[in-house]
Amino acid sequence: MNTIDLKQNNYKNYLFDLVIYISVMFLVREINIPNVSFITNGLFWSFSTLIVAAWRMKVRGFSWKDLGLHKPKSIKKTLWVAGLILLSIPVSIIIFNLIKDQFPLLLKPDTSETSAVSKFGNLKGNWRLFFSIMPFILLQSMLEELLDRGFLINWFERLFSKSNLATIFAVITQAAIFGFRHSYDISERSITVFIIGIIMGIGYVAFGRNLWPLIIAHCALNTMSMIGRV
Repeated sequence: MNTIDLKQNNYKNYLFDLVIYISVMFLVREINIPNVSFITNGLFWSFSTLIVAAWRMKVRGFSWKDLGLHKPKSIKKTLWVAGLILLSIPVSIIIFNLIKDQFPLLLKPDTSETSAVSKFGNLKGNWRLFFSIMPFILLQSMLEELLDRGFLINWFERLFSKSNLATIFAVITQAAIFGFRHSYDISERSITVFIIGIIMGIGYVAFGRNLWPLIIAHCALNTMSMIGRV
């Protein structure tokens, strides 16, 4: 097989993987297990796509360690990068809120704060509920980094032969999927989550492709968000 045939074959392989993965990602979210919590449904969705990602990774000869789930070389640098990512997110969201009225599109307001109460239960003053659900929130945060940054960025890059342009496209595309998956429309919430995905993606690519700083930052961000609801 010559080089051109090999590249075409690789393109088809990764395109096939992405079609399966994204199809399952969105189809499984249409499944709502009755009489269980929002968190249980969320973890079911994430573990379903995790199984698909792990399957396609095994076929292509990749492990999670290859994608960045390995011991960091420096704990100090890991925490520094996590802190930088964590600081960049609210700054970027503040800038977005200052300029959002300049967008030509009429964006739906973010109602996630009020809906979150019904999703997670009545958290106001309920620290027992807070501590009972936080391990699952943190697990979900970790799964999102494995899947959205670890799997999707690498697979979109390989779809276009891992060029610099492909990396930019991969970061933007995974962030767009990340934002849309959290809202299913073009709203303040979907764009806010898109911004978070962009920052996480840049952090992943720019700082050695280690997933731990992203996981730490994501867990800290969701913890602060949940504390704000108690």
